[in-house]
Amino acid sequence: MDLKKGSKLYVRVDYKIEKRDMTPQDFEAHLNYVNNVAKERFFVGGGFSNIDGGMILLEADNVEEAKEILQNDPIIYKGLYRYELFEWELAVLTEYND
Repeated sequence: MDLKKGSKLYVRVDYKIEKRDMTPQDFEAHLNYVNNVAKERFFVGGGFSNIDGGMILLEADNVEEAKEILQNDPIIYKGLYRYELFEWELAVLTEYND
């Protein structure tokens, strides 16, 4: 993806649903799913260290495609986490060189 000022990404912020326990198999299914999605498009994800939740930034053609991708994540469709979805327009982008 060619990120530039004005590019749109979609942001999913996850929140753990109380009284719903996630097994190691659930977490593994989640990781497998997001890693497969990341092979096909710009994708950044991770968990928060101060609350039980996480965040994903991803490329999608539109909000409907983003919802479809995100709702198919096992931790979402199994009801272990809920999420909020935001459309994010890049205003500042730093050039990064290795």
